Amino acid sequence: MTKVLMIIPAYNEEGSIIKTTKSIEEFKNKVPFTLDYIVVNDGSTDKTKDLLVDNKIPAVHLIKNLGIGGAVQTGYLYAYYNDYDIAVQFDGDGQHDITSIEALVKPIIDGQADFTIGSRFVEGSPSEFKTSFSRRMGINLISFFIKIKTGRRLLDVTSGYRAANREIIEYFSHHYPKKYPEPETNALLVKQNKRVEEIGVNMFERLEGKSSITPLKSIRYMIEVLTSIILLTTGRTK
Repeated sequence: MTKVLMIIPAYNEEGSIIKTTKSIEEFKNKVPFTLDYIVVNDGSTDKTKDLLVDNKIPAVHLIKNLGIGGAVQTGYLYAYYNDYDIAVQFDGDGQHDITSIEALVKPIIDGQADFTIGSRFVEGSPSEFKTSFSRRMGINLISFFIKIKTGRRLLDVTSGYRAANREIIEYFSHHYPKKYPEPETNALLVKQNKRVEEIGVNMFERLEGKSSITPLKSIRYMIEVLTSIILLTTGRTK
């Protein structure tokens, strides 16, 4: 049976991490594959670690905050060394709907894709939550830029709900961007001619905690993301 690992990065998610892991526990026996999960506690300074330990939730506790890239790469290393067939990134803030996981991994299990992106924007997506207007404009700009650099249009380029096959698990365990991994790796995988597919999934609005991308950081974010895409996709195919 296919072994699937959910990688859940968490930084100061005391308000949502128990609810998030509980949703997985309640759903894991409803899918036709083995479903495990690991929380990567990214040096949280709130009660996240205490909650994980007290509730005996599978977790890796980083001794310092590495940021989203380092936390997720830790999960990919765990998936690689524990021989998982598929790794799924799943936010600890409760925004991702566990009931969409089967649709997300099915193209990989069926051998039709190497990597899938859970999308709010593809036709047929069940998600009513689409994000704010300003963020949607930023997503559209990054999407347009990726198309210019790779020739492929991806819609939900900042989605953190993603699934990777064994080959990409191995690659990401050794090579993974630290600051803006979603748009960067999306562009890189398309440039490498990997079979990347967007799959309609459901997402919710964040109810607890706050995003790391504030309005004051948005301009810097866009400049750095677009610059990194240029560097990653210029003459790089392996």
